[in-house]
Amino acid sequence: MNTGLLRGKRGIIFGALDEHSIAWKVAERCVEEGASLTLSNTPAAIRFGKITQLGEKLQAEIIPADATKIEDLEQVFTKSMELLNGPIDFLLHSIGMSVNMRKNRSYTELNYEWMLKTLDISALSFHKMMATGMRLDAFNEGASILALSYIAAQRVFPDYSEMAEAKALLESIARSFGYHLGKWKKIRVNTISQSPTRTTAGSGVKGFDLFFDYADKMAPLGNAPAEACADLCVVMFSDLTRYITMQNIYHDGGFSSMGLNPDVLALFKGHDA
Repeated sequence: MNTGLLRGKRGIIFGALDEHSIAWKVAERCVEEGASLTLSNTPAAIRFGKITQLGEKLQAEIIPADATKIEDLEQVFTKSMELLNGPIDFLLHSIGMSVNMRKNRSYTELNYEWMLKTLDISALSFHKMMATGMRLDAFNEGASILALSYIAAQRVFPDYSEMAEAKALLESIARSFGYHLGKWKKIRVNTISQSPTRTTAGSGVKGFDLFFDYADKMAPLGNAPAEACADLCVVMFSDLTRYITMQNIYHDGGFSSMGLNPDVLALFKGHDA
């Protein structure tokens, strides 16, 4: 449904990989709602993913960038303002990667150099984006900035490993930078704590299918799909939420408020739902 909520707005979407990506769905919805945007991901992700197809579909320029490198981010902002004919109204950070998880290192035996890389990619890159955009005066008055998080920032999910620390840092950065950007140009900064979602990256987490089913049964509304997250992002990018900032918004069907759901008991032998 197109309501024109983002008509005339300009944005940058970081992290779309393929049609399963939340960032992919967000980009599609933003354009449906009238926005123009650019897309950015690493050169490797562009080569091996399907973001080129998304760019063609949305008539959106793809700007390769390593989001941990300031010079790359400067190019993204500068080129985006040139292509879109003005400063940015919204930005999505949908980036996360753990080398330790990829190499099956347990949480109690982390390689700390790899962990620093995880924090840089998954959280510090968000700080670098906002700092770069502020320095270049690349954001419009009242712009909206979002990053995708996960409830492991607050609760223990052992198989999520060091990404839990990365998400906790990501949320802290959103609050801290939200103050400075709010005072500067009334710019909003928020995070969305999304349900387990069958993305290419998410499905690679150990035991993902079991936990996906567990969360789906625990949440009264069930797991929120990527398409619903895209709808929420559109609302958060719109002027309707111009006084919401420095918040972590749970988009998880109610999972974050639950203690126990009888349906979950059915997962254990000897119990009836």
